[in-house]
Amino acid sequence: MKNFGMPTLIENSTLEQNISLCKELGLSFIELNMNFPEYQIDKLEAVEWLYKKADEAGVYYTIHLDENLNVADFNPLVREAYLETVRRTIEVAKQLVELKNKYGNKAQPVTINMHMHHGIYITLPDRKVQMYERDFETYIAAFQYFIKSCEEWIGDSDIKIAIENTDGFREYEKRAIACMLESDCFVLTWDIGHSKGTKEVDVPFILSYKEKLKHFHIHDGKENPPQNHLALGDGEIDLIERLKIAKECNARCVLETKTIEALKKSVEWINHVVSAQK
Repeated sequence: MKNFGMPTLIENSTLEQNISLCKELGLSFIELNMNFPEYQIDKLEAVEWLYKKADEAGVYYTIHLDENLNVADFNPLVREAYLETVRRTIEVAKQLVELKNKYGNKAQPVTINMHMHHGIYITLPDRKVQMYERDFETYIAAFQYFIKSCEEWIGDSDIKIAIENTDGFREYEKRAIACMLESDCFVLTWDIGHSKGTKEVDVPFILSYKEKLKHFHIHDGKENPPQNHLALGDGEIDLIERLKIAKECNARCVLETKTIEALKKSVEWINHVVSAQK
């Protein structure tokens, strides 16, 4: 299952446990999640140890940035801390490219997944005002600086920053994403479960940049009530169609369930589908 991997699972308290499960299930990679204390940047910078553990098992890594990452924060001290986190994460990723080439698809870059931070809003009697929408020029200037910085930090390395959909892109975010996707350093992640939970509101925007789709978070989901991160086959998503698009885009797929049980069920579902198509 060269194009399929797993997320960092909270039931696994160590990297070794995640690697063991990845190998047991025949998956190719683990997406290291920087929301976890054990995968903060100072831990990831122990690259020699990270590399050795994966190399011994014949797997590789992608990286998921902290969901709180906010490169447009109005506080310059906070913004600089997030930018420095991205810079150092890119330096780690550079040292993981060889591992990806050994055990993954050489045509797929090492991806660093990121969310768009909505920023704060002010509640008025009749509406909510998003501060990034009100101060859009400040917001977009921060992203223009972020793009320029990432281009400098990544250089010609086989690394891409992949922007993931979550609960519906805001209009100001779409404008920032459009700027990022003009750069060769940025691609898109399609989280198909998040899409389903938000009634597919982001799908037209995502598919308008189909050539930039390089990473997928694959899990099942439902619309009413909204649910995602379900095991494959437990929801309402047309998974065959979504996987077809991923294949057309030569995209890497994380089976992004939240439990070991759901991950195992999803791997069984994938294996059954692959066998049926032979």
